[in-house]
Amino acid sequence: MSDDHGEQGSSTRGRRKGLPALAVALTAALALLCCTGGTGALLLSEFLDTSDEPVLNAFGCGQDKVIEIKDGLPIVEPYDAAQMRNAAVIINVGAQMRVPPRGWVIAVATAMQESRLSNLPHLGSNNDHDSIGLFQQRPSQGWGTPQQLLDPEYTSRKFYDKLLGVRGWQGKRLTDAAQRVQRSAFPDAYAKHEAIATQIVNALTRGAARAAGGAVPVTGADLRCAAGADIAASGWTLPIPGSVGSGFRTASRPAHNGVDIAASKGTEIHAAASGRVLVSRCDPDHNGVHSCDVDGSPTKGGCGWFVDILHANQIVTRYCHMVRKPLVKVNDMVEAGQVIGLVGSSGNSSGPHLHFEVHVKGDRSSRGAINPVPFMRDRGATLQGNG
Repeated sequence: MSDDHGEQGSSTRGRRKGLPALAVALTAALALLCCTGGTGALLLSEFLDTSDEPVLNAFGCGQDKVIEIKDGLPIVEPYDAAQMRNAAVIINVGAQMRVPPRGWVIAVATAMQESRLSNLPHLGSNNDHDSIGLFQQRPSQGWGTPQQLLDPEYTSRKFYDKLLGVRGWQGKRLTDAAQRVQRSAFPDAYAKHEAIATQIVNALTRGAARAAGGAVPVTGADLRCAAGADIAASGWTLPIPGSVGSGFRTASRPAHNGVDIAASKGTEIHAAASGRVLVSRCDPDHNGVHSCDVDGSPTKGGCGWFVDILHANQIVTRYCHMVRKPLVKVNDMVEAGQVIGLVGSSGNSSGPHLHFEVHVKGDRSSRGAINPVPFMRDRGATLQGNG
């Protein structure tokens, strides 16, 4: 199966604009899915790992046990030892309360926004009203006494108590779940911390952000790695089941800016994480013809019916070759795991499959494309096969 994605062609016509973990396991014997992608490599931010090394994935998906608060905890820049200790307290309280690990990521990200993981006293005229502590909770709003709110364990417990009372919190965007608890004047501010919060949770728990996000911890047990349709604690999930048959920028296809996953026509395609739909349309072929309602061919050109989704931290995912018009529209807000379309073979493709891309810094062009395999693996949504 082969595809040459039309977003590459679109860029040459000036229509593209930048917008503001376990190691991979088995190598599947699949028919070749060759794509010459539509989206060259741009370095990720300093907090995202683009290498193919197992990194934290060698440690699995975490264990439900108390983190020993001591010197020598892992450091995740730009946070220091004291801030990492506070993050460890937040995670410990969540584990003790049997909060699923997705809650740990949300809580750490919230404290990053509210206090930079620092146990802040009342700051007088520089303070937001009477806000105190890691989560900047207010005594006047019934969160507790000033002395209580300076106790990291107490204030973490109060945060989780409120979070657990939010219906459907595990399926919400991180920023929406946090806002339902905090009622901040800046409701979208939490989103930008999701990637580093995920990294902090992984560093302190040997990979718990890769665990199934909704799994309730069992005392002393290894957390279950996300698999199949699970949404990991990081907030990411597989777009479809299956194995990668054609990898990212291989020697034989250096312009292949994504990976191909074989699947039967009509297989549901899921949003890999929550976000906002940027593009939902038929990509024209090499001749500028919009003909996505029929199967394509290896010489046709174009991505066929496709969707681009913008996620937190300016990550964009792309889903190509749908069988018919996508199920989502531009500016729709989607949740992780939501069905956005069906597998097909439209555009430059010789058989049914999903071409899946990941881009950084909001750059939908080939300059922003990165290898989806290590990116997804580090978030607990491990793509199996060649990468």
